[in-house]
Amino acid sequence: MATCCNGSGPGYATPLEAKEKGPRETLLYVPAIIPDQSRPDYLATVDADPESKTYSKVIHRLPVTHLGDELHHSGWNACSSCHGNSSKSRSLLILPSLKSGRIYGKWPWFGDGNWLAGFPLASVDTVSDPRAPRLHKVVEPAAIQEKTGLGFLHTSHCLGNGDIVVSALGTPDGKAKGGFVVLDENLEVKGTWSGSEVEYGYDFWYQPAHDLLASTSWGAPAALFKGFNPAEVPTEYGDAVYIWSWEGRDLKQTIHLGQDGLIPLEIRFKHDPASRHGFIGAALSSNVIHLTKPPGGEEWVAKPVIKQPWTKVEGWALPEQPPLITDILISLDDKYLYFSNWLRGDIVQYDITDPEHPKLAGRVWVGGSIRRDGPVTEGLEELGLTEQPEIPTVQGHKLLGGPQMIQLSLDGKRLYVTNSLFSPWDKQFYPDLVEKGSYLLQINVDDVNGGLSINHDFYVDFGAEPGGPVLAHEVRYPGGDCSSDIWL
Repeated sequence: MATCCNGSGPGYATPLEAKEKGPRETLLYVPAIIPDQSRPDYLATVDADPESKTYSKVIHRLPVTHLGDELHHSGWNACSSCHGNSSKSRSLLILPSLKSGRIYGKWPWFGDGNWLAGFPLASVDTVSDPRAPRLHKVVEPAAIQEKTGLGFLHTSHCLGNGDIVVSALGTPDGKAKGGFVVLDENLEVKGTWSGSEVEYGYDFWYQPAHDLLASTSWGAPAALFKGFNPAEVPTEYGDAVYIWSWEGRDLKQTIHLGQDGLIPLEIRFKHDPASRHGFIGAALSSNVIHLTKPPGGEEWVAKPVIKQPWTKVEGWALPEQPPLITDILISLDDKYLYFSNWLRGDIVQYDITDPEHPKLAGRVWVGGSIRRDGPVTEGLEELGLTEQPEIPTVQGHKLLGGPQMIQLSLDGKRLYVTNSLFSPWDKQFYPDLVEKGSYLLQINVDDVNGGLSINHDFYVDFGAEPGGPVLAHEVRYPGGDCSSDIWL
């Protein structure tokens, strides 16, 4: 896949150009986490070319250098925010480690060499041979901690100036502390993006046209790694969205979402760089929050625009169970919002043409608690169901767990889905997933009229990996995607 367009910088000039001219994805990069930490996590390369003999198979595995990193969300060293700069290229995949705080860099540019020699830091080269990425550089936790005092790294985004920003969840000893680590284009640690600190950290998005960087809040790392305890929500988990000045790099506003927005995780803005409309998936409350700045207003406003009911269950920590939104994304034409309900078991599609009044457009059930002989006892009518659905079977595999990370094709017609959230929580809520391994699915999308359905020709079985079952997390394409590219 091409890493730049029309001989200029990486990506595409506009989101619509990416949708209309971007190639079909033929390779997928998927972090694979080893739940018992007996061997290093690795980056799996999956063949997504339907004309290939190895279609829907893992064709390469790149292990990292240490045990127990808990690879999580990756990003690129350059994206469409650098499109106008011909000196930039999307050559390195940046892999932050949620547990160790280490950063791996992997890259795809053409050439050879010993990518490990003499480097105290790591990234992944995806250009040399996109089908077989190489480890480029490793940034060790000590180098990050020395200049920032931060650990437990999560989201990576490139900036238009060549820098890379990675969000952090806390201090190296596991206390909550939201902040941002800045790397230069050589992956050297520069320091923090802002001198301000916030109570919690997690995901972030930036929209320079509105002088905005917005970030969300998960919880204290020490609590997260013990597993989820509802009693700790008031003291160890966040409910805030933080509004930062993009130019001034200082905190301007803190919006507490309260009961409607407990544990706000993924944040996405419409791809149009002039848009002032963003959406946040509040995991525990299981609502989608609309974030906007009214015309002529000085402060940002957040309110729930999609509210999901909890369902009565038996055998869970509480008498009612939340759907638990764990990932959201927006199609490149800014028409549809997608999100996954990890505990309930459905993937949902909403038309957000009117962002303050989303309309349900599609839904598909892939497991979770809404299933035949499952724990849900009431509330099916609110979901348009007369009975609990059977757990789907794909290529002879009964789907385990519930849908988690999602990634949409550039043309908006295919949605890739994994089912691992975070290994301590996987073990707590879906022990079979840890014992038998996770999957990667493809969902067919009607991007014109709305609608979702499982593609039964595509199934990647991460339970059949050579070294034993692993947990597959997110999906990236060599040419960029709906959740890593930001336009200026």
